[in-house]
Order: sequence, then C-alpha cells, then structure tokens
Amino acid sequence: MSGPVTEADAAQEQVAPTGVAGPPSVEITEARAQTVGAIPVRRVLPIRARRTVGAWCFADHMGPLAVGPSASEARGVDIGPHPHTGLHTVTWLLAGEVRHLDSLGSEQVVRPGQLNLMTAGHGVAHAEEGTDYRGTLHGVQLWVAQPEGTRHGPPAFEHHAELPRAEVGVAVATVLVGEFGGAVSPARRDTELVGADLEIRPGRAVLPLRRDFEHALLVTQGAVRVVNGPDGAGKGTGKVVRPGQLAYLGQGRDELALDAGEPARALLLGGVPFAEPILMWWNFVARTRAELTAAFAQWESRDDRFGAVDSSLNRVPAPPPPWR
Repeated sequence: MSGPVTEADAAQEQVAPTGVAGPPSVEITEARAQTVGAIPVRRVLPIRARRTVGAWCFADHMGPLAVGPSASEARGVDIGPHPHTGLHTVTWLLAGEVRHLDSLGSEQVVRPGQLNLMTAGHGVAHAEEGTDYRGTLHGVQLWVAQPEGTRHGPPAFEHHAELPRAEVGVAVATVLVGEFGGAVSPARRDTELVGADLEIRPGRAVLPLRRDFEHALLVTQGAVRVVNGPDGAGKGTGKVVRPGQLAYLGQGRDELALDAGEPARALLLGGVPFAEPILMWWNFVARTRAELTAAFAQWESRDDRFGAVDSSLNRVPAPPPPWR
C-alpha cells in the first residue's frame, strides 16, 4: 500500500517548499481517493497546499475492508516489487496482515500492534503481499523524508513486534516513532519527529506536545473534536475531525485537547519543520528532477541500484516522468 505519488498529489512545477510551519490552528483538508494495487485508500498527505508535517511526507489510510485468500474475495494488499529512494516507509495496521519482502532479503509479516520500518536511502525495492488471512484489513502507510545527511546512505529494514505505550487521561498512546508521554519508540528516526496511535475513550484527552514541533491529526475510527482550549476552556467548541480528513494543527502548542463522544482512534504526527525542499514523484523522494529521472531510468533498466525482490508478484514498471 505504498505510493505512488502523482501530479494530482504534488505538482512538479517546482521543488516543494518545506519547513514553513503555521501558528496553532485547526486546518482540515479532505483526503483524495486513490487506488493502490487493488486497494482503495484515502490519501491525506501530500496535498498541493501541504507537502510535509515535520518530516512526514505521505499518509494513506486504507480500509476497513473485508479481504480473504480465495479467488472470489478481495485478496488484500498485493503490490509487486517497486523501488524507493530518500525515505522511510512506516507500515502500521489496525487490523489484518501484510507480508513485506525487500531486496535486502527481508521477509516479515506485520500485524496489528507491530511496526515495519524500511529505510530506502540511496535505493531499495520491496513488495507487499496478502497472506491467507481472512477478515478485516485496516491500516495506514506513512513515508518519512530523509535529510541530506542520510538520504544517500544504505537501505535497511527493521521490525518491532512490541512498541511502548503511554496512558494520557482517557487516551492510550502507542508510540510508533519518537517520544510521546514519556514513552520512547525503538524505531529509527533521522530527524526529530513523533508518530503515535491514540486509542481514545469517551471524554477529554489532553495530550502533551513539543512546542517546536508542528503537528497533524489523522482520525482512523470514530470522530474527535479538537477543542479550542484545554482543561474545559472552549467546551463544546472546536472542529470535529473524521476519517478521510487531515487536521493540520500548526506549530507552537504545548498541549492538545481532544473530546470524544464514543471510542475513537487517531494518529498524531509531528516533528520539527523539515527545512530541506523536496521533490516527490512516483515512489521516489528527491531534491531535483535530474535525480528522479536517473532513478526512473535505473529502475527501468534493472540497474543494481535497487536490487531484486524474491516475490511471486509482477515487477511494477515505472511510468515516464511527466516532464519527459
């Protein structure tokens, strides 16, 4: 369920400005409906008006949808070998299973509560396959842009079967990346950022935030209201966020108050504003069109840069860059 980014998501007229965070706010944007493999997704990042939140540069919300192994059922995620550069892929499931295969020789099934994180660096290829699982598939695929200091480095893969959790009032946070509520994830991060899955019981959750981070909220289940003020201030006011929307919260907040009338779940994303301008196209994150054109040509020529993936699925061909 990773990618690809198209011109509809991020225009290629110029390198995308990043690192400019807004003040505390609640800016809600609607997701774009996309299809990745055979799976419909809601793409909330990137959008033309906002390319990054911290170093987070891509977010697809998939499902919930029913899948199964038989020919008459939707099989789930089946995306053949395809390349990446200059990013980390972060796979987080709320329900179901996905098998990860890559050109490093990794093979790993990820399940709810577990984290797969692949570092592309200079170049890597991977495939995502369905399993014999039958039931509900629900999850989020995220990308993190790598900074100049690491984006030309070697690829890597890590799997975390357990992640730290923190209780914050009526919310329980599972920390995917970074630190939140005193809990620190073991997952790699190349910039200062946070990703936390929030399970919110009915009531008000007041979440501690880093003031130097910009943040956004992606609701995956139910609905939450972003309250105008914490600890009762602004009671009953604010903006409601639902699945299929991204709430950009700006920079400069010490805390965030969320109200839930029923059980809800949301993903909190944040980080220090990413100062480097990036250019995104297809499955690549780069800085120039020349870099993207070279990556396209090397993937199409089966250059050793990306290696080979031992997958039963067909290799995904790259479309020509729109500027060619």
